[in-house]
Amino acid sequence: MGTPAPLTPKSARVMAAAKLHRHTGRMRSGLFLAEGPNLVEAAVAHGVVDEVFATAAAVDRYGALVRDLPVHLVTEPAAKALSDTVTPSGLIAVCHIPDPRIDAVLVGKPTLIAVAVDLSEPGNAGTLIRIAHAMGAAAVVFAGQSVDPYNGKCLRSSAGSIFSVPVISEPDTAELLSQLRSAGLQLMATTLDGDTSLDDADPILTAPTAWIFGPESRGLPAEVAALADQRVAIPMVAGAESLNVAAAAAVCLYQSARAQRHRLG
Repeated sequence: MGTPAPLTPKSARVMAAAKLHRHTGRMRSGLFLAEGPNLVEAAVAHGVVDEVFATAAAVDRYGALVRDLPVHLVTEPAAKALSDTVTPSGLIAVCHIPDPRIDAVLVGKPTLIAVAVDLSEPGNAGTLIRIAHAMGAAAVVFAGQSVDPYNGKCLRSSAGSIFSVPVISEPDTAELLSQLRSAGLQLMATTLDGDTSLDDADPILTAPTAWIFGPESRGLPAEVAALADQRVAIPMVAGAESLNVAAAAAVCLYQSARAQRHRLG
C-alpha cells in the first residue's frame, strides 16, 4: 500500500480538530490545540498530546519531536485551517486539558499562589502564567468570569509554562478565597488605593501568600478586594498609568518570592 494522501481541510478529522479553536469545542471535548514546535515540545514533555497534525515540511523539520505519537499528514490549507496564527508552522498537536484541582494544590501547603479575577485578555493571562511559573508559584487560578486559558493566544503567551504549573478555573471567587484562607494563605489584593505600600510589605510577604489581581480595565471589584487580608498598592510616580495585570503580577510575585527566599536563608 502507498502512503496515505495528506488530509485536507474537508477531512472529518481535520474539521473535528478545527472546532477546538472555539471555547465550546474545548469544553465539550476536553481537548485543545497546541501549535508550533515550542508549545508542542512542551506538551509532549508533559504527556498531554493525543495526536499530531503536520505538513510534509513540518515532519521533515520537527519529526523528532513527535516520533512516538500518532502523526497525521495534512496539506498546507489544512494546516492553515488548524492554525490561528498569521504564519502557520504546520505542526499542531491535539492535547487533553489537564484537570488540576485546588484541593490537591492546597494539600501540598503552597507558599505562593496567583489568583486572577475576571481576567479577559488572553495575552495577559498567558503572561501571568509564565511569570507565576518563573517565580515558583504553586498554581495560577482564574476566578470568576475569566478567560479560557487554553485558547491559542493565552497558550502562546505562556511560552509553555501552562504545562509546568497547575492552571485552575474557579467560577466562585468568594468560595475560592475562603478555601485559600482556610489552607493558611494570607490574601493580598492589589488596588490603587491600597492601605499598605508594597515597599512596606516585605515583613508580611514571608508568610504563605495568595496574590489577587483584578481585570485590566477596572481593577478588582470592591466586594472581592474587601475579602483580602491586605490591600496593597504598588508605588508609582505621579501621573503614571496603572500597570496592567501581567506587569503588576510580575512586581508582586517577585517581591513575595524574594521575601520567602530570604526567610529560608
